[in-house]
Amino acid sequence: MDLDGGSSSTVSTGVQEIPGRPAQHGAFYQFTQQNLPACKPVLTPAAIIATFLLMGFIFIPVGLVTLRASNSVVEIVDRYDMDCVPEEYRNNKVTYIKDELISKNCSRFLKVLKPMKAPIYIYYQLDNYYQNHRRYVKSRNDLQLLHGLGYNDTSACKPLESSHNLPVVPCGLIAWSLFNDTYKFSRGPLELKVNRKNIAWKSDREHKFGKHVYPFNFQNGTLIGGGKLDPSIPLGDQEDLIVWMRTAALPSFRKLYGRIEEDLDADDVIVVHLKNNYNTYSFGGKKKLVLSTSSWLGGKNDFLGVANLFVGAFCIFVSIVFLLLHMKNPRPYGDTAYLSWNRKNIAS
Repeated sequence: MDLDGGSSSTVSTGVQEIPGRPAQHGAFYQFTQQNLPACKPVLTPAAIIATFLLMGFIFIPVGLVTLRASNSVVEIVDRYDMDCVPEEYRNNKVTYIKDELISKNCSRFLKVLKPMKAPIYIYYQLDNYYQNHRRYVKSRNDLQLLHGLGYNDTSACKPLESSHNLPVVPCGLIAWSLFNDTYKFSRGPLELKVNRKNIAWKSDREHKFGKHVYPFNFQNGTLIGGGKLDPSIPLGDQEDLIVWMRTAALPSFRKLYGRIEEDLDADDVIVVHLKNNYNTYSFGGKKKLVLSTSSWLGGKNDFLGVANLFVGAFCIFVSIVFLLLHMKNPRPYGDTAYLSWNRKNIAS
């Protein structure tokens, strides 16, 4: 309507769009304004109780199945770092492990309590060994591992990037501290052959360690760390090194040493001839030898099964509590009598 008393005019009711803002009828506008169609379930007591019961009936069987799979794995764990030290060096283990003139040979006897089906995995386990230390993890050069001496920027490997003014391949603390205990196994008069092929990840062998990169000037310094490498074998084929270079996240870890591809019967006695070369005595570490079978779930680990059982039992317990509370204090749907106190307060 014209205020001057003249002719009438039509007033538009449309909303003028502001440049730079989304249209009010678009999907993005509806999403930001929470106007999109949505499912809004009514959380009735019966629905909540049934949901918790269903979760309990799902988690408990899953927990039982996974726990049974874990218990089907047969493990033999033997700590040998203390018993393999000669009696006269028990009070000075560091001197023993650093003296190259002292024999490091040791024999252990392992009794098989349950039948073990092949393949039987051989692991070495280290405790109190922090491979996840920031400086330790960074002390490597992936390009050098892949390309060898053609890549010269090895500053990340300090202080083990060179020795006698020559580059070191592979450089860094991780390679320098390579685990070098060795194991041989026998059952009675017969030796058990250990398959040490394909113990490293295929992706590591083919894409992270060069097939034409050979060790150079390795462990030739004044301070010797762990094991040495055969300079005639390329890094891509030295699977001990590849396994060791995949650093562990926790201070207690296992690394695969090989596989025994023969079945072991109950009450068999396995003789282990090992060389106790690796120094864990300087920092209070522990060394263990592990023989283990596997299941469809992997190695022995009760955590997953126990966690599923705990969650399932907790869900059933919560559902029972909710059921008792609902039976004790039921309320019909749509009953607003419990709001009467609010109306009285407003009226007053």
